[in-house]
Order: sequence, then C-alpha cells, then structure tokens
Amino acid sequence: MHLNKTNMVKKRILIMGAAGRDFHNFNTVYRDNKSYEVVAFTAAQIPNILNRKYPPSLAGELYPAGIPIYDEKDLTKLIVDLKIDDVVFAYSDVSYDQIMHKSALVNTAGANFVLLGRKDTSIKSTKPVISVGATRTGCGKSQTARRLIEILIENGLKVVAIRHPMPYGDLEAQRVQRYATLEDLEKYDCTIEEMEEYEPHIVRGNVIYAGVDYEDILRAAENDPNGCDIIVWDGGNNDFPFYKSDLHITVTDPHRAGHGTKYYPGEVTLRMSDVVIINKIDSAHPEDIDKLRKVIAQVVPGATVIDAASPIRVADSSVIRNKRVLVVEDGPTLTHGGMKLGAGTLAAEKFGALELVDPRPCLVGQLQDTFESYPEIGKLLPAMGYGVNQLRDLEVTINSCDCDAVVIGTPIDLNRVINIRKPSTRVFYDLQSIGKPSLEEVVEGFLLKQNIKTEIEELVE
Repeated sequence: MHLNKTNMVKKRILIMGAAGRDFHNFNTVYRDNKSYEVVAFTAAQIPNILNRKYPPSLAGELYPAGIPIYDEKDLTKLIVDLKIDDVVFAYSDVSYDQIMHKSALVNTAGANFVLLGRKDTSIKSTKPVISVGATRTGCGKSQTARRLIEILIENGLKVVAIRHPMPYGDLEAQRVQRYATLEDLEKYDCTIEEMEEYEPHIVRGNVIYAGVDYEDILRAAENDPNGCDIIVWDGGNNDFPFYKSDLHITVTDPHRAGHGTKYYPGEVTLRMSDVVIINKIDSAHPEDIDKLRKVIAQVVPGATVIDAASPIRVADSSVIRNKRVLVVEDGPTLTHGGMKLGAGTLAAEKFGALELVDPRPCLVGQLQDTFESYPEIGKLLPAMGYGVNQLRDLEVTINSCDCDAVVIGTPIDLNRVINIRKPSTRVFYDLQSIGKPSLEEVVEGFLLKQNIKTEIEELVE
C-alpha cells in the first residue's frame, strides 16, 4: 500500500516576491493552512527588504517566530538547504523568458514551480469594486485611477482608493495605512515611490489605503470614517487585483504594443478586462496603435476599448526652453518597466530643451547600483528614494550635474523631499478620453447596471 506523503508531512513552501504579492499570497492561501509550512520568502526588485522577517503578528499563530526573508540570488541553495517542495512565484512585470528561466532554476533544484491564480487570492468586498491594472509598469494606470475617482466623485459618490502594496519599511507598522493628508506621508515615512502614488490622490481630496494585510485594509476602507460607496483598486506594476472586481479596467501602452502577451502577469490582467484603455495615443506612432488594437481584439474581443491621451503640461515652460536640462523620471517606469522615456522627456522635447544632460558621470551611492542593474536607462535619472540613503544620493546627483535646469517628470513635488539647488519645473499629466466610448460613459453605464444611485439621482427622487 502506498501512503500519500502530503497527508503525513506538511509541504515546505518558499515564496519568491518583492514585498507585495508575495505577502498577499501568503496571507490568503498559506497563513492559516496547516497543510503547508512557509519556510522563507526571497526578495527581488526592491532594495532594503533583505535579511528581515515577515513578523509574527502578520504571519499568524502557525508562525510564532515569523518568516525570514532572503536574497533571491541564493534561491537554488535555499531550495536544497531548506528542503523546499514548492516555490511560489509572486511578483510582477517579468517577461515570459525571465519567468521560465526562474522555473528552470527551481525545477533543476528539485522543487515545483507554482503560480497562484485569482480564485484563491482574490478577496470579496461588501462594496462595489472597480479595479485598474495595466499590461506593463508605466502604461498610465495611476492617472487612469485618478480620473476614474474624479468621475465617481462628480457623480456624488464617496470613493475610497486602495493601492497595490509597497511596504518597504516596518511591516508590522504598515499592516493598515490610511492616507488622507500630506502629513500622513511623513507619518508613515513614505519612500518616493509611495509618495508618487499616494500624493496625487490626497491632493484631489480622496482617501487612499495601502499596507500589508489586504483583508484588514479592505474592511477598514469599507468602514472609512468619511464614508464609502465604492472601492477603486489602484493596481501596481502589471499585477492582477487582490479583490474580486465588478468592473476591471486595463491600461495599455502603444509604445510597447506587443507587450500585453509577453509579460507576466500582464496578460492575465489584459484577459480579465471588461474595459481596455489604449493610452498615449497623442505620442505613439499610428502603426503601433494599430498593432495594439489587433492584440486587444485577439486576446479580449468582448472588452470595451477606450482611446485616451496623457497630455503633458508643465508649471513653467521657461525653465525648459533653450536650456540644458536634467530629466528626472518615475523610477519603476525606467527600471523594471523598461521604458526609454517618460513624461519628463516628452516635456523636454515639447517645450524646446536645448539638450538632455547625462547624469551618469555624477551618480553616487545606490544610484550607481541602479544603473549597473538597468544600464538601458541611459541619459535619464530615475527618482529612486527607498530610504534616507537613496534620497541623499538622488539629491547629490542632481545638484552635481552640469545642467541649467531640472525637469521633474515624477508625479510628486520632489522639492518637498530633497533640496534641488537648480531651477526646476514639474510635469503634470492626466488621462483624457478621446472620442467614443469615453471613460465617463463607461462609468455611468456601470453605475446604472449596478443600481448604484448617485447623489444627483437621489436629489431628483
């Protein structure tokens, strides 16, 4: 008689992550499951997360000592030394070549390679949920989420946003975070990447939640002190939502027209779409837009397709015109997003910069490491700021550059967090629907279908 080993011995699990989806997968699938023992996490993509622990308060009763977090470069050794049965891959925006390379390493070391899906990891809300995702980092989902929220607020609804996790600090303290004022950014000791996502929501007057435990976060958001009629999931990278969506919107980028079926889990995000937005039509080549339309028609033929632009405006164009400028762009867009340009570059071209100044001769500290990992960044400077040291490195690098001015393409007021001793101007960009159907029409149709009464309708009654 053959005994089923899995009925006698817990399966030993290692979760490969980047301080986000990995913790969520653990919380939803493994935390209270006695059939498994999660032995370790490994970390990639994000600095300052290694050699830490997922704390006992978050890990639950089965893990009184917490769970260690190791460097992913030690993956194969960890599989052998820790006798790992299953390796769960749990981070986003990786090419299919990359992910299958990871699978080969895992299988060669003797373990199974696992990808968890929506059924086991999506949490149901008591409120309607509209989710926003993208096929790649840097497609424009943040401005899409912001415009979506503006439309909902214009309809008299109380909206609470929940952002995909970016917990790079004290995980225990970051279990549930609520951002309603700019002072909250300081309260939670936010990195630049976090501020880039939270600050635009705050200045528009809506509350945004984030953190580590997305069940607790959801329940807090549903019962927000300011009220909550509807939840907007503001996705990160190209991940699929942590919540069950009543309407899912995916933003695509014609500058990377074929990427929707070449990156994980961006294709999942695309295939589950109710609505697909083709963004950046104002700056893309017509042939790339046509190519993207064909991809969408093939992959998700039933989706509503919205054409959109992200028009660029600046605070002071005279700072750019005929000047030698240093362009500072959104960090993740240039790094694992793989973009060769961003809003700052487009603004420099549009408003007549004399030339783009190369920051590489002036790089210091951890920024040197960033360019070694992502040499294709070229003449642009990513706004890396995952801690005090990176903020200092960014400030020193900017102020050391031989330039006339600085073009700030990242979505936050960078002068608020570092001292830029050169003339600078901020770049702004918002989603703008082009033609029919518009995002406004889609949202109004959704509210009607869900029987969600707007403030206007209630007044009429």
